[in-house]
Amino acid sequence: MKILAVDDDPDLLALVAFALSQAGFVVVKAVDVPSALRVFAHEAPDLAILDINLPGGSGFDICEAIRKQSRVPVMMLTARGEEEDLVRALDLGADDYLTKPFSPRTLLARVRALLRRAGLETGGAMSAGDLHLDLEAHTLRVGAAEPVKLTKLETRLLQILIANAGNVVGTERLLTHVWGHRGSGDRQLLKQLVHRLRQKIERDPAEPALLKTESGAGYRLVTGG
Repeated sequence: MKILAVDDDPDLLALVAFALSQAGFVVVKAVDVPSALRVFAHEAPDLAILDINLPGGSGFDICEAIRKQSRVPVMMLTARGEEEDLVRALDLGADDYLTKPFSPRTLLARVRALLRRAGLETGGAMSAGDLHLDLEAHTLRVGAAEPVKLTKLETRLLQILIANAGNVVGTERLLTHVWGHRGSGDRQLLKQLVHRLRQKIERDPAEPALLKTESGAGYRLVTGG
């Protein structure tokens, strides 16, 4: 799981990155608005932690840009506790708000809670429309049909698609989520994985109704519910 951390305070950024890395997350960092947007586009993180006061703009600018293209969870960090900041952050689509100073334990707890809400943490079950995914048993049930056994990779692919049901999930983000931060997967492997998954879940794999290809963009899960 990859997290983007953005802060112009090098000591705080190092502390956040260390705490997240120790908890098993991959951390990519940025110190200003332009670099944050470049890193987000290139690395396709699963969650973003944004300081509000930054050179070249603000965390609000980054949050607004992210929300135009992605539904990844966003947490805002600030030394200020004014209600105005909280309201603006939430209006722009932020999912949580943490006021400095904070403990690493609190940060990790909030990060894990955001990932659970987004359906991106392992364990448990997820549902969207008639689709019911059991992450531990690696099975998918469509409506009242018998559960279909999935491979680990198929489960991870459905995990992120169900978490973003009805929306296009970009190819790079899918590769990162399914194969990990080192990018050992490639586009052809993803196509093969989608093909195998369609054989299991579609009534007519040649005319998929659930797992749609969005040309040049990625894939979209249609739930009908």
